[in-house]
Amino acid sequence: MLGFAFALTCAMLVAEAVGGAVSGSLALLADAGHMLVDAASLLLAWWAARVAVRPADARRSFGYARLEVLAGFTNALVQVLLVVWIAYEAIGRLMNLRGMEIRSGLMLGVAIAGLIVNTVVLRMLHGHGHEDINVAGASLHVFGDLLGSIATVAAALLVRYLGWNWADPALSLLVSLLILRGAWLLLRRSSHILLEGVPEGLAPEEIRVAAAQADADILEVHHLHVWQIASGSRMATLHARLREGADAQAGLLAIKRVLRERFSIDHTTVEIETRVCADDDADCTQRVPHRH
Repeated sequence: MLGFAFALTCAMLVAEAVGGAVSGSLALLADAGHMLVDAASLLLAWWAARVAVRPADARRSFGYARLEVLAGFTNALVQVLLVVWIAYEAIGRLMNLRGMEIRSGLMLGVAIAGLIVNTVVLRMLHGHGHEDINVAGASLHVFGDLLGSIATVAAALLVRYLGWNWADPALSLLVSLLILRGAWLLLRRSSHILLEGVPEGLAPEEIRVAAAQADADILEVHHLHVWQIASGSRMATLHARLREGADAQAGLLAIKRVLRERFSIDHTTVEIETRVCADDDADCTQRVPHRH
């Protein structure tokens, strides 16, 4: 399914790039750039689905899941460069409308074909987006491109029937804004993961309190770190101080269960302490109410 969607998108990408160059339409070239981003996201979704199943090895103990994030970060930077080029060209054309000639018939035909292809690809992906986060992300890219195709068709109609040549560079700026929005969201999300930030929707203090209340023998929880390797792959490390004589295994299992069930953190590393904290830089003075 992803492979066929990728093939369709690539075919339309080439058609729009050639059509934009021949017709003189910047809107078509901008939409081709947007479809290039979509093709990359579809390829990434297909590739990630296969690479993610590779087991961890001696050099990569967490496996290969973070390649998805690195690819997304690179993809976002490329999108930003693409937007800069489109904006530069559009402003230049708006300042020199008299010298601009557009073959509106060819532009309209290619734009309509692009709209049809994007509609088909979106329908293919729509039924699977709830099952796979990669497919859901690819669907979001294609939906943005569908909006871009609508803008390109509108520009072609305005140029052909009203002679408004300014509509082509003006609407190409609109398409570039769609690209920029998607690029910014992707760049922010991938950067946050690469910086090992706290996953969205999680609050470290809430997690710390929940872990401390997981078992009556837990006195405090500190040195808590929460991050993710890739989208949806949440991890945590923490220190838990227990009463002397407490069942360490029971406390460990209770913490892991709470973090898994309440916060969807499946990979948790817990250091059990019974007296003082082994790390000088840890905040070992906090006390958290616990259940009796």
